[in-house]
Amino acid sequence: MTVVTRVSQRIHSAISPTSVLALACHFLLLVSSAITPCFGFSGVAVARLHQLGKVSDGDGYLERIFMSPAAVRAGNLIREWMEDAGLRTWVDCLGNVHGRVEGIISVVSALKVLSIDGKLGELKRPVEVIAFSDEEGVRFQSTFIGSAAIAGILPVSALQITDKSGVTIQDALKKNSIEVTEEHLQQLSYDPKSVWGYVKIHIEQGPVLEWVGFPLGVVKGIAGQTRLKVTMRGSQGHAGTVPMSMRHDPMAAAAEAIVLLESLCNIHSRFMCN
Repeated sequence: MTVVTRVSQRIHSAISPTSVLALACHFLLLVSSAITPCFGFSGVAVARLHQLGKVSDGDGYLERIFMSPAAVRAGNLIREWMEDAGLRTWVDCLGNVHGRVEGIISVVSALKVLSIDGKLGELKRPVEVIAFSDEEGVRFQSTFIGSAAIAGILPVSALQITDKSGVTIQDALKKNSIEVTEEHLQQLSYDPKSVWGYVKIHIEQGPVLEWVGFPLGVVKGIAGQTRLKVTMRGSQGHAGTVPMSMRHDPMAAAAEAIVLLESLCNIHSRFMCN
């Protein structure tokens, strides 16, 4: 989920990026068990998280993949909360909920920010709360589909990516009555000049904050993903008679590559240029 402040009038008015960031951090604090008792509305946020946690395609565990029945139900529920907060809502041609994923905590926090005083009309710039679709890429193994479309970097060819059942992204959208074409993708892209501020709140999925004892942190960088399919090729030989110097063992080569990649991640300054 993100909070986007836009220059041109579109939904409701917004506050300055500094204030948005302050409020966003304020509501991130509410998910910290050490600080929760300080805020009167924290119970509402937690209750909503639990409510969303029960919306699942699986029985006894949480599963909501791109355009699945549970994902659609969760989006509709969030739209209800948005509308209760005074926002006008819509779903775009890539399934992004506006007015709302990348993270559930972010959505709940942003809605609390926007409805804290019930006076959206007094804000000076428009605000959009966006729940991006399919950030994790579980179903189609292609991350950031929704946000890439809004950023204008999603190629039309991505619509033909298939899941393990052979269903394309375009098919999944069409099944939910969402038609998408190349023209639709172009219209979905935001002009960077129209965005005045951008705030994203996310629960930390690693152990660092808990380890150092901090309730929140400001992100200065983010991990990028590159997915490669690599084939190591070798040659067969007799285990007892082929000398070690003449062997071409692909398993050993793969092991060396894995160790090298781990070294690159641990001591990246040795392998990267400024």
